[in-house]
Amino acid sequence: MAHSEALPASGALPGAPTPPPAAPPAAPSHAAPVAFEPLKGSQLVLGTIALSLATFMNVLDTSIANVSIPAIAGDMGVSPAQGTWVITSFAVANAISVPLTGWLTQRFGQVRLFTMSVLLFVVASWLCGLAPNIATLIAFRVLQGLVAGPMIPLSQTLLLASYPRAKAGTAMAMWGMTVLVAPVAGPLLGGWITDNISWPWIFYINIPVGLGAAALTWSIYRTRDPGPRRVPLDVVGLVLLVLFVGAMQIMIDMGKELDWFESGEIIALAVVSVVSFAFFLAWELTDKHPIVEIRLFARRNFVAGTVALSIAYGLFFGNVVLLPLWLQQHMGYTATWAGLATAPVGLLAIVLSPWVGKNVSRIDPRKLATVAFLGFAAVLWMRSHFNTQADFMTILIPTVLQGAAMAFFFIPLQAIVFSGLSPQQTPSAAGLSNFVRITAGAVGTSLFTTLWENRASLHHAQLVESVHSGNATAMATLDQLMGSGMNREQALASIDRMINQQAYTLAVTDLFYLSAALFFVLVVVIWFARPAQGGTVDAGGAH
Repeated sequence: MAHSEALPASGALPGAPTPPPAAPPAAPSHAAPVAFEPLKGSQLVLGTIALSLATFMNVLDTSIANVSIPAIAGDMGVSPAQGTWVITSFAVANAISVPLTGWLTQRFGQVRLFTMSVLLFVVASWLCGLAPNIATLIAFRVLQGLVAGPMIPLSQTLLLASYPRAKAGTAMAMWGMTVLVAPVAGPLLGGWITDNISWPWIFYINIPVGLGAAALTWSIYRTRDPGPRRVPLDVVGLVLLVLFVGAMQIMIDMGKELDWFESGEIIALAVVSVVSFAFFLAWELTDKHPIVEIRLFARRNFVAGTVALSIAYGLFFGNVVLLPLWLQQHMGYTATWAGLATAPVGLLAIVLSPWVGKNVSRIDPRKLATVAFLGFAAVLWMRSHFNTQADFMTILIPTVLQGAAMAFFFIPLQAIVFSGLSPQQTPSAAGLSNFVRITAGAVGTSLFTTLWENRASLHHAQLVESVHSGNATAMATLDQLMGSGMNREQALASIDRMINQQAYTLAVTDLFYLSAALFFVLVVVIWFARPAQGGTVDAGGAH
């Protein structure tokens, strides 16, 4: 029977049930376990490409629409604030569906579920491009977010199953590259498409990519699917999950716009999220068939790896959003030049990731993760010294160096998160860790933009205090501007713009400095993971 197939330790297919212990190894039964050998040759190459393309397409979609919001809002006759729901609706639906991956995998089978998710994602993308109004577009984005949920965790699971255990690090290197480079490529690609073609094409480009990825995945992996099993649906857990995640995600996305806890709506959302989370936690810990396997957090390495990975990703993503905003709004960069200043982040990552993947099973992953955190801290410390006179090369150098830190980031932390887990636990662990990571990315983005505004207001107020008749420099600047043909009001407005530029620059460097300090703290967190013999990491369970 299909659902009894499993793999020995040398190359287990994550998510496949283990064989019945009573079956003798040499029994000539049709129910004997069938070993799924790692893929080889062209199948391995094409399988890796298919899974990486699907992951890249999914992650790209979380950021590609950001720069297109003004164009979408203008075309549909709504305000930019209403247009941001195009992003929010996808994020909320995606955050809800990602942790359901474990249950859905058991119910449908991992290859069927992944292929179905990719095809439905293509259909939803096509519908988004055709949407005639904002309400319809938001509805289709919700659909897109829901069907996208299992894609990232299952791409991880299937990729790990494609490689021999000794090359699991190489598999994660491929996967990690797509997850880290896509958020950087998204705004650059989205801006170019919006400027040169039209915004619906940010969705239409998913169609050929998705169809190709689905066809390749099904042709290569369909015989490696352990098949579906009938598992009960935890309805109460599902409802509580939707309430807590939905309320939290909407609160995060709308917090800045509504001035956070000065707003009754934000307070109400916070209460709903906290209360439903408390009930969700209690229910899932006591239910026989939980919709989300939160008992994984009882494992020391899963906790240490997931916490470090998620906080680091939140810091990374917050800075990925902040740097182009500062360059475009206060340094006079166009969208294209801001993209060029951030795009080279992948160069060193592409060069170094294969080495990290090859050595992650030989070198303690905690040491490799420490290199990543110290690298990020050094890059952000360099950025904390930026000023309004910073030229393109000054901004580019830390961006290029950041690629080296990225290479040491995902692979070792994923190795820690998955260490000691059985194949059956892998889809649930992938879904849960990705859910926490994605949520941390959303929190990081919202917090960073809010803190940036707040710090800029503080710096602006402090700088304005120095502009008075007793300040010789301020008066000389005012006289110089008025001497160039401006009247007093125009000269004062020009000075205010200069102050504004300085205030936002000081604010962004404050956040770069804070991020550098937090990356140092994360070095301590990752060493809470438990080491095992031979430089690998064990979560307290058998390998």
